[in-house]
Amino acid sequence: MPLRRGRCGRKDGCHAPGGGASDAKHLERSAPDDGGVTPRLVPAGAPDDGGTAPSGGNDLALTIPRALSNFAGCCSAAWPPIRPPANVMDDTYARGPLLLLTGRANRPLAQEIGELIGKSPDAATVKQFSDGEIFVRIDRNARGRDVYIVQSTPAPAENIMELLLLIDAAHRASAARVTAVIPYFGYGRQDRKDQPRVSIAAKLVANLIVAAGADRVISIDFHQHQIQGFFDIPVDHLYAAPVITRYFRGLGLKDLVIVAPDVGSAKMARGTARRLDASLAIIDKRRPKANLSEVLNVVGDVEGMTCLIMDDMVDTAGTLTNAVYALKERGARAVYAAATHALFSGEAVSRLRDAPLEEMVVTNTIEVPEHKRFSTLRVLSVADLLAKAIDHVHSNESVTELFEEVSTDKE
Repeated sequence: MPLRRGRCGRKDGCHAPGGGASDAKHLERSAPDDGGVTPRLVPAGAPDDGGTAPSGGNDLALTIPRALSNFAGCCSAAWPPIRPPANVMDDTYARGPLLLLTGRANRPLAQEIGELIGKSPDAATVKQFSDGEIFVRIDRNARGRDVYIVQSTPAPAENIMELLLLIDAAHRASAARVTAVIPYFGYGRQDRKDQPRVSIAAKLVANLIVAAGADRVISIDFHQHQIQGFFDIPVDHLYAAPVITRYFRGLGLKDLVIVAPDVGSAKMARGTARRLDASLAIIDKRRPKANLSEVLNVVGDVEGMTCLIMDDMVDTAGTLTNAVYALKERGARAVYAAATHALFSGEAVSRLRDAPLEEMVVTNTIEVPEHKRFSTLRVLSVADLLAKAIDHVHSNESVTELFEEVSTDKE
C-alpha cells in the first residue's frame, strides 16, 4: 500500500526530527466531501477511510479540534513554536496580589513596611491558648497570592514557631508563593560544630522554614554569610550598612577610625571605613567562655581620634563595652558604636548606659521595648530597605541594586 502524503508533502515520513516512514504520523484533513473541517492524525500507511472510521479498536485515526489544527505536530517547519521574547521575565507572581502578614515579634516594623508598600499587615490572627499553644489564622483570601510574612526570630522560641505556623497556613491556603521576611535570623551563631556533640542550630532552623513551605527568604546581616547555603530555597541577604553609614555620614565626624571588635568583624569594618573615608583598627580579644570576652590589644592608631565600633549584633554588650574602655584608655577622643541587631540581653542595657559612649546606634530588626531604651541609644529603621526588597521580589526585579555598593565588601 503506498504511503500517504501529509501536509508536508513527503511520502517517506515526517521531516521533523526523529520522524520516519515506519511510524511517522501526518496531520491530514479529511476527504473533500466533509469540507475539510475535521483534522485527524493518521499513521503512515493507514487506509483512507474518508474520515468515517471510528476512533475505537485498532484504528489509530485521531480526530482533534479545529482550534489545534495549526499546532506544530509533525511539520515543525510549517508551524514554528511560539516563544515569548527573550527579555521578558516570568511575571507569574507579579500578577498575583501581594499579601503582607506578620507575627508578634516585631509588629511596629511590619506596620512601617506596610505603610511604605501600601498594604496592611493586619491580615492574620495570632494568639495563644491557655496551655501555651500558638494558634494562627489568615483572615484574608490567600489563594494565588504572593505572600510575605514579616517575623524576626529572637528569643523566646515561640517567635520561630509563629513563623513556621504562618508559613504553613499560607501554604495550605494555596498561596502562589510564600516568602519569609526575617529581619533578624535567630540561632545564627550556632552555625558549626565548634565542640563535640553539639547541634548546628542554624541549619536546623533553616530546614524547618523550608519544610514548613517557604519558597524564599529575605533577611538582614546573617551572623555568618554561609548561612545562606543552609537553605535549599532562594535567599536574599540584605545589608544594613547603607542605613548605618548614611546616618554617620550625616554627622560629619572628623578624624574617624572604624574599629572592629574582633577579627570576625574586620571585613564589615573595612567596608565601612572605605565608605566613610576613615582608617581601620581591630580589637584583639579572647573569649574564655560564652558571653565573656577580654581585650588583649588594639591594633591601629586611635589616640586623639573619633572611634566608631561596628558589629552585626549586641547581645550582653560585654565585648562592646570592653572595647569602649580599651579605646578610651588608649587616648580615643570620642567613641561611637553601631550594630544591626539589638538583642540587649542580660546586663546589656546597664553596661551601655554606664559606658563612656557618645551614641549607641542600632536598627529596628528587633523591637527595642521602652524599658531597654536609654539616653544615648539611637534606633534607625530598616523598613524602607525591606519594603524595597519586597517590592523588587514581587515585581521580579533585581534586588542587587539595593546593596550593590556594599556587596564587594562582603566577599
